[in-house]
Amino acid sequence: MIHLSKLLLDQVSSGDALRYGEKVTGHAAQIGTVPTAAPKSAHERRPVIVWNLTRSCNLRCIHCYTDSEAKKYSGELSSEEARSVVDDLAAFGVPAVLLSGGEPLVRHDFWDLSAYARSKGLRLTLSTNGTLIDPPTAQRLKDVGFSYIGISLDGIGPTNDHFRGKEGAFDAAVQAFRNCKAVGQRVGLRLTLTRHNAKDLPEIFEFLEAEGIERACFYHLVYSGRGRGISDSDLTHAETRQAIDFLIERTLSDATKGAAREILTVDNHIDGVYLYMKTLQRDPARAEEIAKLLEWNGGGRNSSGVGIADIDFLGNVHADQFWQDYSFGNVRERPFSKIWTDLSDELLRGLRDQRGRIQGKCSVCKWYSMCGGGLRVRAQRVYGTPWAPDPACYLTNEECGISPADVEALKARGRWFAPLAHLSEPRATLPGGGASNGVATPANAGAGR
Repeated sequence: MIHLSKLLLDQVSSGDALRYGEKVTGHAAQIGTVPTAAPKSAHERRPVIVWNLTRSCNLRCIHCYTDSEAKKYSGELSSEEARSVVDDLAAFGVPAVLLSGGEPLVRHDFWDLSAYARSKGLRLTLSTNGTLIDPPTAQRLKDVGFSYIGISLDGIGPTNDHFRGKEGAFDAAVQAFRNCKAVGQRVGLRLTLTRHNAKDLPEIFEFLEAEGIERACFYHLVYSGRGRGISDSDLTHAETRQAIDFLIERTLSDATKGAAREILTVDNHIDGVYLYMKTLQRDPARAEEIAKLLEWNGGGRNSSGVGIADIDFLGNVHADQFWQDYSFGNVRERPFSKIWTDLSDELLRGLRDQRGRIQGKCSVCKWYSMCGGGLRVRAQRVYGTPWAPDPACYLTNEECGISPADVEALKARGRWFAPLAHLSEPRATLPGGGASNGVATPANAGAGR
């Protein structure tokens, strides 16, 4: 995650210890979803766990990374097996567990399992489409002790309903925000940027203000599940800049009005470098502070397989929630803690020590210490190797300090990967200055050469 509010405004948040190595104090320590004491380094963190409790879902979103829908799937962990996972995660000392799906609220033992996890001291957050959170459910979430509820909203009105595959999903999600707010449950908005919802970015911020929502996470699309097949959602690198420009300027302008909400971007670590570059032009002193925070965090080199992990509905362990086609092992056979600390797996070992493996543009980029090469699963999806550049990087070679000679040298060694032409082409300005991320598949990806 790139915490725009923290980096731009030095806003204290509950995630500062894990993201930037800063001790959390005051109000943020009371509402936190992570420990208040900082780990020695980002690389030595225990992982935040994304746990897909079920694949079943009452909606059918067009960009769903688990390809879920409203049906029962076989093979999901039993209640007893899930409790064993909770015991292991608690003993292993993970900082937080994000319960996700599918739609986690449809799992038959959701309430018993979440209460059990809290009794073991685990900090819980919830990722939900919100359509099932009526007033009693909101109160129950609060009573169980969820630190945070993230409700997905991918546009205003019909735009969201198109994404969700169900008319009325928007109205139900809006009511869920209100129900959570009414009982004092901390809640925030989650949105995946695509061309479908770019025009809604200004309205999204109006919605945040009108509803008093204090946190919003804007995700870049990752090519997983049904998200691999929505090529009409591709956005160019220029459009990505437009989206980030809008988020940066809106974060700054809202702060001048006294709106202290948290704005974050997710799944594209280059956003931090881009923010640094823009800040350097207007406030060099603040830019240097941003650089220190980003370098401690390390971006992609301390993310998938290091600071984040996924356990899917079958018990398989993955580097992150988008990489469910590659498993390090299954919790039915070995505890998560044993799987996570066993570096006999080549991919897991590589993710813990990426620097010598990274190829292409990222291998000679001057921003690697801040960005860490971006999202490895996106490189795998497009180029067939996790060590290729992240195709969602929207900085030019010149901005990355890469000379024509560097490119030729990489080509000569077989470590150059052609950028995706359809992401590099300019497009017309999107309404509201918004943008979305695109989808690339091996069929339309530039081949490494």
